[in-house]
Amino acid sequence: MKTRLLEIRQGVLSKNDRLAQSLRQQFHKAGTLVINLVSSPGTGKTAFLERTLTEMAPHYRVAALVGDLATENDAKRLSRSGAPVRQIVTDGMCHLEAEMVAAHLADWDLAELDFLFIENVGNLVCPSGYDLGEDLRAVLLSVTEGEDKPLKYPPMFNSADVALITKIDLAEVVEFDREAAYANLRAVRPNVTIFETSAKSGAGLDAWIDWLAAQRKMRTAS
Repeated sequence: MKTRLLEIRQGVLSKNDRLAQSLRQQFHKAGTLVINLVSSPGTGKTAFLERTLTEMAPHYRVAALVGDLATENDAKRLSRSGAPVRQIVTDGMCHLEAEMVAAHLADWDLAELDFLFIENVGNLVCPSGYDLGEDLRAVLLSVTEGEDKPLKYPPMFNSADVALITKIDLAEVVEFDREAAYANLRAVRPNVTIFETSAKSGAGLDAWIDWLAAQRKMRTAS
């Protein structure tokens, strides 16, 4: 039984990886930088993405896909940014897959997008193993979660290109240990890029957006 389950899982991942690679080629051809946002529930991922979209919309062509087990609440919230947003309802699945992304992009002209954000389902386990064709994987860590999250969920943090420490405006109140958080992040992912951010105050947003713009410029030039 264990062997059979392993074969099924490998088959699913192989199919996902092939489709993800096809998506990545489409994104690159269109010049669209794709960012996969991952985190546990409660990190403020939707609030952070709404603020990011709002700040970027006047200067860049941005859009978002947002995944949840049920409801379209987050898509409605993100739409307040003025950016095109679509909800992916997973019907109980704990992660997004490349097939879901492809289906919800069917009639979007990627060439008209500079940046596409994919807000994954709140989960630090399953999404780590599923490639969505993204250029960058950004993992969010809230100051309210505890500095040891990277050590508890190493596959997710190790798969990330950038770490976003959220709710930094609450750091003093919750006695956030910045030194320990940085050490734990880099123990799992050495040299990871780290930004301290706040969707409420806007702290760190300019640096985050400038970094994204630089990443897109670097990729489109290659």
